[in-house]
Amino acid sequence: MVPAIIDIDRLLDLLKFDQYNPLLFNTGLFLCLFAGFVLIYQLLRRFRNLKLIFVILFSLYFYYKSSAEYCFILLGVCVSDYLLGILLGRCHHRWQRRGVVWINVLVNIGMLAYFKYFNLLYETVANFSAIEFDPLDIVLPAGISFFTFRSISYIVDIYRGHIAPCKDFLAYTFYLTFFPPLLAGPVVRAKDMLPQVQADPVVSRAMVSEGLFLIMCGLVKKVVVADFISENFVDRIFENPSLYSGFENMMGMYGFFIQLYCDFSGYSDMAIGLALLLGYRLLDNFRSPFKSQNPTEFWHRWHISLSSWLKDYVYIPMGGNRCPRWRKNLNLMTTMLVGGLWHGASWMFLVWGGLQGLFLVGHKGIKSAVSGRDNSAQKSRWRVALNIFITFNLIAVSMVFFRASSMEAVGDMWQQVTGNFHLSVAPQFFEGYLMVVLAMAGAYLMHFAPSSWTSRLKNAYGASPLFIQAVILTIIIFIIIQTRQSDIMPFIYFQY
Repeated sequence: MVPAIIDIDRLLDLLKFDQYNPLLFNTGLFLCLFAGFVLIYQLLRRFRNLKLIFVILFSLYFYYKSSAEYCFILLGVCVSDYLLGILLGRCHHRWQRRGVVWINVLVNIGMLAYFKYFNLLYETVANFSAIEFDPLDIVLPAGISFFTFRSISYIVDIYRGHIAPCKDFLAYTFYLTFFPPLLAGPVVRAKDMLPQVQADPVVSRAMVSEGLFLIMCGLVKKVVVADFISENFVDRIFENPSLYSGFENMMGMYGFFIQLYCDFSGYSDMAIGLALLLGYRLLDNFRSPFKSQNPTEFWHRWHISLSSWLKDYVYIPMGGNRCPRWRKNLNLMTTMLVGGLWHGASWMFLVWGGLQGLFLVGHKGIKSAVSGRDNSAQKSRWRVALNIFITFNLIAVSMVFFRASSMEAVGDMWQQVTGNFHLSVAPQFFEGYLMVVLAMAGAYLMHFAPSSWTSRLKNAYGASPLFIQAVILTIIIFIIIQTRQSDIMPFIYFQY
């Protein structure tokens, strides 16, 4: 009896909130819980409201595992949005409707300002005054940037007449708390999700196959590539760049770029795949961004849900393209600064956002300057390759500001790259970090491979018998278990 009691106690400890062990998609605990969840979900498939309540409760527990009592804030936002949406639908005067929108915006931005930016603002004021900086112990609720943006888009879309207010509280709560995209996106919009919730979709065999394929892709990206190269190489470089040659620092930059992509797109793949297993289709969040020929195209391919959100709810309301060139450039810069600050309470993110804005403004200027010339040369493969090469390196270099802890660390990296490059260390580097190099090279090669390859693999997996699909899934899980690091590494975007 004693071992059984110990096992129960350990199980209860696993199910409790632990800020250092959130419920991640790439953990055994989530796999076990999700298997039980799917079983009950299928049993409730004919009872719409019970099914919605069950998913909402599981989603709240999923959020509780990462943010404890802050799950009540998420519930509060659900209630607030629902009531404001109903009120907005009943308002007839423009000033009343605008007032409702502003209430929603101020509530959401107010939460972000307190939980995410208060200490940054406090520290900035303290640096310019005689005040001694003593940061408050403020715990950032996981995924707050994602669900606040979803909340704002819902109310604004009602105001614009794009959607009608949701009169089904369960449906709206399901939308805002739905666990696959809850913590790290994609930024799902009500106009895309609510019609699916209200239609009560049925899971098809094709959706299950596609969902499993995406989950496997996401796990490989996250565990086999992102976690491996982070733990064994990238983190070492960024922790103390002065200890490494310029060549190693440069490889660290490229390593972080592919790590960030595999980590974030891996989460998106898993979130979209899990949603498909439940009958819901989320929009793509990445479309081979490294193949972009210019910064504008890059932001049409990278973190698409955030880019389109910023365009629709920040850039266009400021005037978008319908204004003089100087104002359009200012709108672009402001939008990317907001996007940078959205990622975290650090001036480094603001600098990174400003660089992205400069890239976009520069591309728009070049495009305008050459618009009247013969562009036939752009169709050549060499021109396309050159555009991709320049764009890739611009963005990769700018990501140093995204990852580095301070401007001093950025300076150290650049000092090594420009003044202490030492290409002669390359053979020793490739020998010492062989597995890291293979993981990076394999990830980049797969990314730059024709998209038709992925489509063929997905179609082949979907057309395979259930037994073959199960065998492939088992092999992938075995590889994940063998290659994962000793400590489970959270997804990078959990902190945003």
